[in-house]
Amino acid sequence: MQNLLSMKITPSLAKQLQSLGIVGEEWTYSDLINVSAMQQAMKGNVRAMEFVRDTAGYNAELLLHEQEFEYKKAQESGTGTEIEDIQETVVEIWGYEAWELILADGVPTTLIQTVGFHFGNKHIDYIRKCHNSLYNIAEGAVRAGKTVDNVLSFAFELCQTKDKFHLATGSTMANAKLNIGDANGFGLEHIFRGQCKWSKYKDNDCLIIRGPYTGFTEKIVIFAGGKSSDSYKKIRGNSYGMWIATEINLHHDNTIKEAMNRQLAADMIKIFWDLNPEHPKAPIYVQYLDKWMEKNEKGELIGGYNYEHFTIFDNENISEERFKEVISRYEPGSIWYIRDIEGKRSIAEGLIYHKIATSIAAKDNLFLMKKKAVKELIKQGEVIKINVGVDFGGNGSGHAFVATAVTTNYNLIIFLRSERHLGDDIDPDVLGDLFIKFIKAVLDDYGFITRVYADSAEQVLIRGLRNALVRNLMGDIKIANALKSKITNRIFLTTAMAAKGRLFFTEDTETYQEAVSMAVWDSTKIELIRLDDGSSDIDTLDASEYTIERDYKKYLDVIPGGEEKT
Repeated sequence: MQNLLSMKITPSLAKQLQSLGIVGEEWTYSDLINVSAMQQAMKGNVRAMEFVRDTAGYNAELLLHEQEFEYKKAQESGTGTEIEDIQETVVEIWGYEAWELILADGVPTTLIQTVGFHFGNKHIDYIRKCHNSLYNIAEGAVRAGKTVDNVLSFAFELCQTKDKFHLATGSTMANAKLNIGDANGFGLEHIFRGQCKWSKYKDNDCLIIRGPYTGFTEKIVIFAGGKSSDSYKKIRGNSYGMWIATEINLHHDNTIKEAMNRQLAADMIKIFWDLNPEHPKAPIYVQYLDKWMEKNEKGELIGGYNYEHFTIFDNENISEERFKEVISRYEPGSIWYIRDIEGKRSIAEGLIYHKIATSIAAKDNLFLMKKKAVKELIKQGEVIKINVGVDFGGNGSGHAFVATAVTTNYNLIIFLRSERHLGDDIDPDVLGDLFIKFIKAVLDDYGFITRVYADSAEQVLIRGLRNALVRNLMGDIKIANALKSKITNRIFLTTAMAAKGRLFFTEDTETYQEAVSMAVWDSTKIELIRLDDGSSDIDTLDASEYTIERDYKKYLDVIPGGEEKT
């Protein structure tokens, strides 16, 4: 057969090769077979594809077998394979016994250190806790070192886990490879240098790891994107042991749920998430992190919850000069500084009430007026009105109540109290009871209410509130329809009063403060439209605006002291 394969092909067959652009005079039947296999592979013949790949020497499994063979041959000859030396880091964090488990004494390897890990105590504590925790969450500022912590912890567990397949995700696959695979020289491909190879698995890039650190047990880390609503389809079909995700807040919920479902059959389940701060009511907090935190505090979360918040100042790898360089890009006290440098949860993009939201995030109390101070203004006769705004819920929104005080000459707006009650199915009688309780709380604190302005679209509910007032001997408090003026005008009134330092709120306005901190413009619209997709509390904002909109011109046409504008 070898003689037949080495025979020179006939002139007619040579012409066939020439028609394909293959020019040569010494072509053999062996060459012709290879060309035929290539043609079949191009037509979609999977067996032919595998033949072409294997013959060309690109079979990842065979390459790893060759690597193992070369390693064993080197071991027998007394020489070692060159791999990354992570002994110092492992011993510092997990102790020498952990290093002995990863690389037994007597195994001939050439250990060369090219990855210079250096962690502060806060980072080391977080990494150690990862070993005994199912949920590992690193949140905080940019350049805080969150991802590197998770990558090293993930790599340490890879050396010991029995599961073969694991998952690494980012907003896109490229993002996952950049931040987890490479990670500026601290990623998986560097930790397992000499023991891993990039390859493909079911249309996804993957890192195949097998070497001394894994006891020559093959571990495959699938890299995938998670931003799109259909990204989850890419990770179906496998059972994953561990899951490491960077920028988890940018993942679609479909991806998050699918990834968790794919872990159910794992021998050792672990997740490693990192994220930069989002607005406080972002889905990643509401649906996952805050719930896990609450369950963990109650002792109801099984598996261990390891959460840590990092700032840029926790990263000991950044020099003082670089600190100054990074910080100089931000204005101290700005919403961007609060989020990116201090790592606090807040919205930065598209904020409507920028000055108020920044103050609330910074906790500088710039707009806070204590109840005691408001009561003193009432004693002095400075408060001329106390209005209550009511916005009714429905279709996923909530019932909101807001009480607002107005001072003489329409100088100040002071939001006194706010509440929001979620649920489309709140019984009208229950709603009436909630309303009466709110009204009584305002009367107890401040003594009077001038008028109630309610959403005119719900006349039946308004009649219910009127009846509730009468039943509770408060029929003298009148309810009128809200004006419901143009929303942008209402927004301008709030922002203008805040800019002039003439808007305040008391400590009883938690829902209002949350609502005004989260309100953003709809980025999909050219015109200015407040985003109303359920991600923020528009109900409370509407209720607050009902209390002040009728006096729009009076607030803006009069300056402090009652003088007319010229």
